[in-house]
Amino acid sequence: MALYAESLQNLIDALNRLPGIGPKSAERLAFHIVKMRDDDRKLLTKHILEVKDRIKKCAVCGQWNSSSPCKICLDEKRDRTLIGVVAETQDLAAIERTGEFWGVYHVLGGVLNPLTGVTADDLNINGLLNRIKNSEPPIVEVIFALNPDVEGETTILYLAKLLRPLKIKLSRLARGLPLGADLEYADEVTLGDALKGRRSI
Repeated sequence: MALYAESLQNLIDALNRLPGIGPKSAERLAFHIVKMRDDDRKLLTKHILEVKDRIKKCAVCGQWNSSSPCKICLDEKRDRTLIGVVAETQDLAAIERTGEFWGVYHVLGGVLNPLTGVTADDLNINGLLNRIKNSEPPIVEVIFALNPDVEGETTILYLAKLLRPLKIKLSRLARGLPLGADLEYADEVTLGDALKGRRSI
């Protein structure tokens, strides 16, 4: 016998498919949504629909934004000889909050992960290679700003192998970040120090 009404169970199941939301969290969120005032529930629904319609990938860097090219790619004050390679838009935002980086970005859309089936073909790697080869002014340095975990390390090694023949400086964030940490949740001071202390690979 089902514990909950079908519509409620469907909502729980849908929330449970979101990253980082387990069965108990999904259940709590579903009941919170049920208890919300009608106006608040409608506003939540409106924002969910709007984000799908109004957010697009920047054709230059690949970040999720309301315009393409995005404001960062259009900013003439940015150092276009310096590219910070990040996995996701959230990582870009975390670095921007430090105020320590004035280059441009390239968002891969994830990291290599054979266990979940994410391969190089699933990432924005060709876009990175094309940007570097066709950049004017020429790219001088690529900074790998990926999470310091197994998947991040694997991705850095793969990209470094592809980029070394292009004779540009390759660097990575300093080890101010603990192994297994997510850039999205790192504090600005730690992330800023990691950017300042980056090293060649």
